[in-house]
Amino acid sequence: MPDISVVLPSILQPLAGGQSILTAPAEGTVTVGSLLDSVTGDYPVLARRLRDETGALRRYVNIYVAGDEVRRLQGLETEVSPGQEVLVIQSVAGG
Repeated sequence: MPDISVVLPSILQPLAGGQSILTAPAEGTVTVGSLLDSVTGDYPVLARRLRDETGALRRYVNIYVAGDEVRRLQGLETEVSPGQEVLVIQSVAGG
């Protein structure tokens, strides 16, 4: 089975041991939420940067599956198939 790749922006890579891509084995279709649990298991600081205490995506974190932002789909319940790539984009706040 092909893995699912989670591509991180450079600002988040230090929180993942310097990796730009985290992969999770996929036995079949998974949700974005379970995928994030899987790839951030060894990186608790990264997990906290992506989601708040309730488990919801943080406001400034956008996640794309097949080019669609998950908030426009089913949020963390959006399904990801083996071989797909998930893109994490962190908005940079102006100010």
